[in-house]
Amino acid sequence: MDELKELQQQLNDLQKEKDEVFEKLQRVSADYANYQKRAPKQISDTIAYEKETLIKSLLPALDNFEHTLQSLNLVQDKNADSANDIDVLIKGIRIIYDQMLNILKSHGVEHIKALGEIFDPALHEAMMQKAEPDKEENIVLEEFQKGYKLNGRVIRPSKVIVNKPASEQPTRQQEETESEME
Repeated sequence: MDELKELQQQLNDLQKEKDEVFEKLQRVSADYANYQKRAPKQISDTIAYEKETLIKSLLPALDNFEHTLQSLNLVQDKNADSANDIDVLIKGIRIIYDQMLNILKSHGVEHIKALGEIFDPALHEAMMQKAEPDKEENIVLEEFQKGYKLNGRVIRPSKVIVNKPASEQPTRQQEETESEME
């Protein structure tokens, strides 16, 4: 009889333990379901916040464009000489350009130095080759388009012209001779 009571007690204990484990499993499952609902919203909220921050940082540059255009219109209305108009316009555009660069820099964007540097395919995209014997080989001679990095990662390579001295560039006659030999 004692053995039966003992077995009954063990059964009750195991049933109670099973119920507790099952309740914990249900709570964990509910927490996970809530997390799955919450995570996409948090991601979209973060993206929206970052967009807003970026746009707010660009608004002063937009305001300066507007001020420059307004002052240019005022100068034109007063029939001032066109050289003065151009100076005002250039000065306003230079201020806005510098402001845009500073905004980008504050967001982790930096210009890739190219002109006069050794060509690096990770940073530069060669658009053409040019032969300038007085310069070193593989030196960037011109920059068509500036390249930029975002937090150290290239987001747009610089488009450049690279120096390849004439002695290293095969002439048409050499190319034809080589192709005939093959």
